[in-house]
Amino acid sequence: MDLYYHIRSPPCQPVVFLARHLGLEFNHIVTSIYDPADFEVLKKVNPQHTIPTLVDNGHILWESYAILIYLAEKYALDDSLYPKDVCERSIVHQRLFFDSGMFQNTTLQAVLAHLRNNPITDEHLAKVKRGVEIVEMYLTDSPYVAGQKLTIADFSIFVSFCSLDMMKYDLTAYPNVQRWFAKMGTHIPDLEPTRKTIEEELRALLQSMNK
Repeated sequence: MDLYYHIRSPPCQPVVFLARHLGLEFNHIVTSIYDPADFEVLKKVNPQHTIPTLVDNGHILWESYAILIYLAEKYALDDSLYPKDVCERSIVHQRLFFDSGMFQNTTLQAVLAHLRNNPITDEHLAKVKRGVEIVEMYLTDSPYVAGQKLTIADFSIFVSFCSLDMMKYDLTAYPNVQRWFAKMGTHIPDLEPTRKTIEEELRALLQSMNK
């Protein structure tokens, strides 16, 4: 199983984290869309030339949420990560759409501004705060963002909070989020070294763009 990815890319991170949780072995093909040689290789596999791209026994798939669903359905021991029950699954979808439609980009732009030592506007901080408040609400009386069980939505939203953690965002007022964030760390092997690498790679990319 081949995975074209770069660990600094937020869409790639939940796929890598879920794969580790499932104990899957990948042939990791580090791919930078900013590198012309990598880009040409990727185009031969994925005409949309986006990462992550998965190749599993000839089956080619891209878009991180599609890959998360595929891995959970094919390789998980049961359906808890991606429930078969229509109502439970709809909540997982809603949480994923919340992340893709609002939260992931909001947190990413905030951490990029932080790493560039640029000011973050009050308007943008208000969007971040609103997103955090929504997740705090999700976690009221629930250990995970979509209910009582760990799902693929947790891995996606966790990456957004890793961005906030990178900028030392204060979560003191959000005890549910703090508890959940700590719990997620127990589900992902080798998390802390990977998070360190993500920050180093992201800083290096931003530095190279400033040259």
